[in-house]
Amino acid sequence: MTSIERHEYDVIVIGAGGAGLRAAVEAREANLRVAIICKSLFGKAHTVMAEGGAAASMGNVNEKDNWQVHFRDTMRGGKFLNHYRMAELHAKESPDRIWELETWGALFDRTKEGKISQRNFGGHEYPRLAHVGDRTGLELIRTMQQKIVALQQEDGKKFGSMEANIKVFAELTVTEILKEQGQIAGVYGYWRESGAEVLFEAPTVIIATGGVGKTFKITSNSWEGTGDGHALALKAGANLVDMEFLQFHPTGMVWPPSVRGILVTESVRGEGGVLTNDKYADNEAEADRWYLDQDNNRRPPELLPRDEVARAINSEVKAGRGTEHGGVFLDVSKRLSAEVIKKRLPSMWHQFFELAGVDITKEAMEVGPTCHYVMGGVEVEPDTAAAVGVPGLFAAGEVAGGMHGSNRLGGNSLSDLLVFGRRAGIGASEYAKKANRIPVRESSIKAASERIEAPFSRVGGENSYSLHAELQEITHNLVGIVRTGAELKEAIERIAEIRKRSANVSVSGGRHFNPGFHLAFDLDNMLLVAESTAKSAILREESRGGHTRDDFPGMNSKWRQINHISSFDGSKVNVRAQALPAIPKELYDLFDVHELEKYLTADEIAKGGSK
Repeated sequence: MTSIERHEYDVIVIGAGGAGLRAAVEAREANLRVAIICKSLFGKAHTVMAEGGAAASMGNVNEKDNWQVHFRDTMRGGKFLNHYRMAELHAKESPDRIWELETWGALFDRTKEGKISQRNFGGHEYPRLAHVGDRTGLELIRTMQQKIVALQQEDGKKFGSMEANIKVFAELTVTEILKEQGQIAGVYGYWRESGAEVLFEAPTVIIATGGVGKTFKITSNSWEGTGDGHALALKAGANLVDMEFLQFHPTGMVWPPSVRGILVTESVRGEGGVLTNDKYADNEAEADRWYLDQDNNRRPPELLPRDEVARAINSEVKAGRGTEHGGVFLDVSKRLSAEVIKKRLPSMWHQFFELAGVDITKEAMEVGPTCHYVMGGVEVEPDTAAAVGVPGLFAAGEVAGGMHGSNRLGGNSLSDLLVFGRRAGIGASEYAKKANRIPVRESSIKAASERIEAPFSRVGGENSYSLHAELQEITHNLVGIVRTGAELKEAIERIAEIRKRSANVSVSGGRHFNPGFHLAFDLDNMLLVAESTAKSAILREESRGGHTRDDFPGMNSKWRQINHISSFDGSKVNVRAQALPAIPKELYDLFDVHELEKYLTADEIAKGGSK
């Protein structure tokens, strides 16, 4: 066994995006020692790609907005499969998290009155997204980074070392979460540059690793989105909930091939972009008027929830009404002047001009659906973000399930990161202060080290790049935006075959600067994610949110009562049904009963919410 670098902390945060950094701040302010581990460089987390804004019912643009309206919109967007408590906490606490971010230095766009500006987004009744042009995620990360640095500077003055109590370990991959006597004891991993192995011992671990997009062929996700956190949680004994629900963002770039999948922010449509192949609108005149007078006009179909827009685009392309390259046209030049476009959508103008040679102030963008977000994730307790079944494990952000139900509304992701990142930090801190530290056994360390070395000991085995390409073809063709039972059955069989072959993956060369070495571990994570998704999808015999079954095209109220819970037995993923918690009467009463009849069963309507 090679020599191992060792560290000891109170809280380990895996992931340095919005959720991870917000959790780290909370844990450090609870006077605990915190390690932040990130797979890429600090500041390069996928959160920076979030462009449109953070949803919070601040009422700055329309005073009718409040947390109850935001809660209703979130439940409607998720087709009532959301965990009601997570949606409630999110709606209530999002405004405070945005105001807090501003006190830490975030520079939001302003209204004429000097308030934080808020823009329209699909599925939100009122303008609700606090934004910084179309670079909101970047501003969030910049602000959170500066908050971390400020905490380090305080420690530097007090303890003589800026890294005395909070340290960032950048470009480090975690290969497994370690447990002793049934509870969290630490994590194991390696430095990506050198391959040198590292042990972190701590009683609590917060997973904030983001999404799973690289499991799919076309995705808006960056290279880090390989489902690491989902897989680490499964292997540690936690559950995943509702992994069948993947969001295909309606608008990703489709041409040229080198940029396929790169996100085209929904704020293009929020600011007036027109999908010219989409036929939902009664008339363009009313859609045009809505942007100036929302109270007296119906909203344009471009701002329907993302799952509906993605399916509409998919249908247009399949019907032969798509563009030459298999997309549709999105045109913002019809409603906004060049000056306004460059002011409100500077990143989009630059992105298309530099990458596709398209000037969006004069011509239409070519867009199509791209795998963007996973609604499914680690099953957690809503108030504490504690992973169900694993003492000492917590999860927040995209890697956690339940908040968004079957479909996430745009903008809810950034406020989700802040609300539940904070709650995970609080939950982990309270647990860590009471926990008994159990040292990691040498036998556990040896086993973890041997798993890292294993691919180098095999000669002439499988190639991780080839297997990854095969997996992406399977998910793209058989587990994509529209599914059938027969295709899902085929996908499950083929994923299982790839899993068998992946046990014989071999890596040539040394550990230094070896991407094939990294992919060998990413592949194992993506296979677990894909298996969970396909097995959950074949059981849900209805179409709801991000899950569309051609053989079961309608939404069935009996399935609204069911979450699918994935667990891992060491060799395969098992999926079981679990009942959703009933919506309490005080939240039930926020809805018109006739609307609820569309989603709930007759028995649920008769009860009128739990007492």
